Amino acid sequence: MKIAVIGAGYVGLPTSVGFAELGHDVTCIECNKVKLESLNSGEITIYEDGLEELFQENLRLGKVRFTSDMKSGISTADLVILAVATPPHPVTKEADMKYIHAAATELSEYLDGYTIVATKSTVPVGTGDEVEDIINRENPDADIDVVSMPEFLREGFAVHDFFNPDRVVIGTNSDKAANILNELYAPFKEKSEVLTVNRRSAEIIKYAANAFLSVKLHYINEIADLCEKVGADIAEVSKGIGADSRIGQKFLNPGPGYGGSCFPKDTNALAHIGKINGVDLTIVNSTIAGNDQRTLDMVSRIYSKVDDIKTSKIAVLGLAFKGGTDDCRNSPALDIVKELVRLGANIKAYDPKAMPNALGILGNSIEYANGMYDTAEDADVLVILTEWEDFRDLDLEKVKSMLKHPKIVDLRNILNYKQVKESGIEYSSIGRN
Repeated sequence: MKIAVIGAGYVGLPTSVGFAELGHDVTCIECNKVKLESLNSGEITIYEDGLEELFQENLRLGKVRFTSDMKSGISTADLVILAVATPPHPVTKEADMKYIHAAATELSEYLDGYTIVATKSTVPVGTGDEVEDIINRENPDADIDVVSMPEFLREGFAVHDFFNPDRVVIGTNSDKAANILNELYAPFKEKSEVLTVNRRSAEIIKYAANAFLSVKLHYINEIADLCEKVGADIAEVSKGIGADSRIGQKFLNPGPGYGGSCFPKDTNALAHIGKINGVDLTIVNSTIAGNDQRTLDMVSRIYSKVDDIKTSKIAVLGLAFKGGTDDCRNSPALDIVKELVRLGANIKAYDPKAMPNALGILGNSIEYANGMYDTAEDADVLVILTEWEDFRDLDLEKVKSMLKHPKIVDLRNILNYKQVKESGIEYSSIGRN
């Protein structure tokens, strides 16, 4: 199948490379000239485990190509996938649809023959209708079916999730499109469920799924706070409740709050959808408010470990919103760092992959370390904000000898509680005493 993917970001690039690896002819259309030049020169523009190898191989074989020329990609495509950004509106927090609308308008001119146009970006209910109306208005002769194919790629695991999806959702009201897309996803059917639903159901599924996971994360954070007050251990509590098959163990690890490009954006967008449709999504709204407050609560924990925030040096491990990715969008780690800087803190930070992106956001407001031990030199406290595997294996004796005061605030609970306590380091984690 000839596939065109519009957008080469955290969704579009893994999707393009994934379909190319499956043997399809893929054209990825990207309007950012700097990003486009990098991709065409063989330089990958995002970090995802395993992506670079697939990218290099499929680029070398000519199975995936990158261009800014909409016509060359669209006119020959059987399937066009919209994977452009839908950032939150600065005031209402609803999804900003300008990039989706612009892409639909531009591609309309170049459609040739029957084409499936699929929205893979996370979009509000009714977007499929809007895209269909735009195309029909711009090109009344277009032979199209507009479908919703929400993505469920976890950042840091996008390659794995593309080839091993929990489920594939195809939202369409067209039998023809449903048959073609079920054939496209036939290789996944042995290990994954391929669901064919109506278009509006597909559009709400992604929002409902992300909001549910956000609620689960905020819930376990609240239970962790309670554990600290009553002398319970959140690790034991999480294991106990997660053993219930109706609940499950995933997303029961406490931390500094949910972040990233999806959960904050999608919970806010779902709350807005509920509001304009007269439905009070109380659980979602409470989760949003609680997660916003979590940043300040985590800052207070760190603040309490230093004598004077303005004269103390704070070592920070982790800037990405989670381990396994270089993405710093809506990163709880960066939100905490920003607030500490605002209070006057001196910070030296390290992240294995995300420092270039963090530099673009934080600028020179902090110092950037050459490695995880470099942060600790003469620091008053070491703070772990992102759950990179490297950080789990910290040499505690080495860290202790480098710190001015042997204190660690572990906001990801990644260190062995018993070992840190036995090392003589003053240790503060979440939901454990």
